[in-house]
Amino acid sequence: MARRPPRWYFSFRSPYSWFAYRDLMLRYPDIADAIEWIPFWEPDERSGQLLEAAGLTFPYTPMSRDKHFYILQDTRRLAEERGLAMVWPVDRAPHWEVAHLAFLAARAHGLARPFADAVYAARWERGVDISDVDVVSELAVGVGLEPTLVATALDDPESRADGVAALAASARDGVFGVPFFISGRHKFWGVERLPAFAQLLRAATQPASVDAPVAGLPVAATADAGHAGGCG
Repeated sequence: MARRPPRWYFSFRSPYSWFAYRDLMLRYPDIADAIEWIPFWEPDERSGQLLEAAGLTFPYTPMSRDKHFYILQDTRRLAEERGLAMVWPVDRAPHWEVAHLAFLAARAHGLARPFADAVYAARWERGVDISDVDVVSELAVGVGLEPTLVATALDDPESRADGVAALAASARDGVFGVPFFISGRHKFWGVERLPAFAQLLRAATQPASVDAPVAGLPVAATADAGHAGGCG
């Protein structure tokens, strides 16, 4: 069996995925080029039924009130550290398939990066509703993608199948939150783990020196092992 490429699971819904995306683009562009990008989101009823028919379940747990308030505080700190002006959007009727199925269409047309950049900026810098088909269609046009690919994705069997394939991959990989990075048997959850993931990949592509053994991966210090700068 062929070895699967290193990959990361991300979500436009997640502010931590936005931070990881920004860090990849600015600090680890070589890593961004070397990994597979797979979207992860809470499926709607139709996608849930397709997953169930395939014998798969989605590991989603509703966020508690306390965790929500913590994340508001935590993300404010992380945004300030990166010099980002962050706007928390109000999701009145979230439908995550809209943006994520559109991403899969953009990826198929070689426009994954510019589309992801447009969606992240719209959601986390301007507070735009990315569950609105018209909004996401406009973002698609801005990066050169046909708007009809967004407008028809929800009812297109092929687009739905692509979406379920992405979610099925996350289930097989044991993904329980984002951002989530995988290389071989090594898994890293949370934006704070990105440096360790990047070090692992870079070490794998550099020739080993007989004079200097490869150093072990750093262990990120954290006061709460249950939260790694990631969310579902």
